[in-house]
Amino acid sequence: MLFASLVLGASLVTGLLCAQTRPEDLRPAIASQYADVRWTDVDTLARWLGGDSPPVLLDARTSAEFQVSHLRGATRVDPDHPDLHALGELRSRRVVVYCSVGYRSADIAQQLGRAGFTDVYNLQGGIFAWANAGHPVYADGHRVERVHPYDAIWGRYLKPELRSTGPR
Repeated sequence: MLFASLVLGASLVTGLLCAQTRPEDLRPAIASQYADVRWTDVDTLARWLGGDSPPVLLDARTSAEFQVSHLRGATRVDPDHPDLHALGELRSRRVVVYCSVGYRSADIAQQLGRAGFTDVYNLQGGIFAWANAGHPVYADGHRVERVHPYDAIWGRYLKPELRSTGPR
């Protein structure tokens, strides 16, 4: 596991240093560690959200990130200590998990799958890809224009005009 984490870390840093700018481009590196996780893209998620039976959205970012903005209707789960028992009622629902770029959410999606959830997806590129594509984000029930950049390195995957300078 340590070796896989080191390889993933090296792949992600290499991508950043090579001026990779699309969070969706991180999927191969993330999927190499989370091979059993299913993925969806932002366009498919937008269609699902506009349909008759929208998925449950789980935000696997920190509280500070969530406070800046999130997808409408999302519920935050602690990325380090998720309470999967509290999510048990969602076992029969379609669930889409997201974070900044897809790494933390892949871990949560994998844990949900192992806990018996059968219709779970990781959002490719996370909230960064969602916002970069022009889809709306919200805070306190209102549409906002900014997303927490996580940090200066990961924030490079988010369009500069979308990067929040708010709470860190």
